[in-house]
Amino acid sequence: MPEVLDAVDAKILDLIQRDAGLSVAEIAERVGLSSSPCWRRIKRLEDTGVIQGRVTLLDRERLGLAFEVYAEVKLNLPTKENLEAFEAAIVDLPEVSQCATVTGGMDYVLRIVTRDMTAFDEFLRGKLLSLGLVSNIESRIVIRSVKNSTVVPLGLISSHIESKI
Repeated sequence: MPEVLDAVDAKILDLIQRDAGLSVAEIAERVGLSSSPCWRRIKRLEDTGVIQGRVTLLDRERLGLAFEVYAEVKLNLPTKENLEAFEAAIVDLPEVSQCATVTGGMDYVLRIVTRDMTAFDEFLRGKLLSLGLVSNIESRIVIRSVKNSTVVPLGLISSHIESKI
């Protein structure tokens, strides 16, 4: 069951997801609360798992990590044990920034970030294929990112937000 939020909670979440560096005082001012009640709301949202963490977004290109690939992965045999082994291994591969189980002809879609084509090839050969679990990989090299957002569309959960304003 989704967490029931009021309009103030939704405003707090929207502010935090767009700028995790805002102070509690800044958030409180923007949502019309004093700092203590605002802090308690944020703490409750963290304790219930609605807020999973706070991060800083980095410019991959300035760091020399502009090569991005979406790879569809098919396992040799998608047994429970192989799926669990693959997922456990993927967690430890820093080049994989996202991994999702998908429907269709492939088992997973990975978002892979690395320096260049050579580093990607080394990743494929030295890490992904060396797991001994993969039968097929179809890679899509990203030419240009059109939209890259971490913002959750809170407007879509209006049925779970109680208006208390």
